[in-house]
Amino acid sequence: MEIGVHTPPLADESLEDALAYLADRGVDAIEPGVGGFPGENLLRRETYLDDEDAQDDLQELLSAHGMRISALATHNNPVHPDDDRAARADTELREAIRLASQLEVNTVTCFSGLPAGGPDDTVPNWITAPWPPEHAEALEYQWERTIEYWDGLAADADDHGVDVAIEMHPNMLVYEPHGLARLREATNARVGANFDPSHLYWQGISITDAIRYLGERDAIHHVHAKDTRIYDPQAREKGVLDTTAYEDEPNRSWLFRSVGYGHGETHWKDIVSTLRMVGYDDVLSIEHEDSLTSSREGLEKAIDLLGRAIFEEQPGEAYWAE
Repeated sequence: MEIGVHTPPLADESLEDALAYLADRGVDAIEPGVGGFPGENLLRRETYLDDEDAQDDLQELLSAHGMRISALATHNNPVHPDDDRAARADTELREAIRLASQLEVNTVTCFSGLPAGGPDDTVPNWITAPWPPEHAEALEYQWERTIEYWDGLAADADDHGVDVAIEMHPNMLVYEPHGLARLREATNARVGANFDPSHLYWQGISITDAIRYLGERDAIHHVHAKDTRIYDPQAREKGVLDTTAYEDEPNRSWLFRSVGYGHGETHWKDIVSTLRMVGYDDVLSIEHEDSLTSSREGLEKAIDLLGRAIFEEQPGEAYWAE
């Protein structure tokens, strides 16, 4: 296994400076944004897409720092009811897939997107219950719309030999493992998970059970290392569907936290072990979104903990069982 970093916290750096900083701290891989919400400050698609010379320069820079790209990230909403926004997100995603193929990167990370609740609506609508009945009808429409889009996108990804790793994210249609499995079954095996536990914790989902569920389906393409802490006094009063601003930390039911500040080292070692059990032995890409720490301090503490948790070697023979 290797430690990686999703790079938006370093967006004010040059790519060379970011690579040098991360390499000095034992990081093996980066997951740079190339569009959508992560932006593309460190690695602009138009700079590298279809430009072999620029791609060669990029590979030389990565090699000089002993680094590789684990995935290209473009998180957006390609099924948005606003046609212009949907088209922009679709372009970002398809160009990211092309660029990944050209760079020999196996994976693009993204969201499933979220449609409106009907063909005449103008705002995406996250349905969380099947009643009143119009909500169930809206959800059925959303799945039809999303599968139609993703069927073509998955075929495009397969043509380019690239996996598409969907982050299960509330306020997107795919926000939990069963939804991810449903979309994968309706499309092809290129569609899988960018397994980010931070969004699952506050939904009450067992992380290791979710890993096993998706692992049985060979559906984990990439992994984010990101923690969440639930604050029980606030959650007892208003639950976890909390619209309090992220900057109002004392009044939120939960916060994204740096690795180890939501769950302890033993828990993260259990995550690593369960990932290996189901056959995932690749990068854990740290995503820093902890408003109680600076980006660098949060990254460095996460790197330190994961350095003790990951397995760097392949398992040996079970000599004691012979």
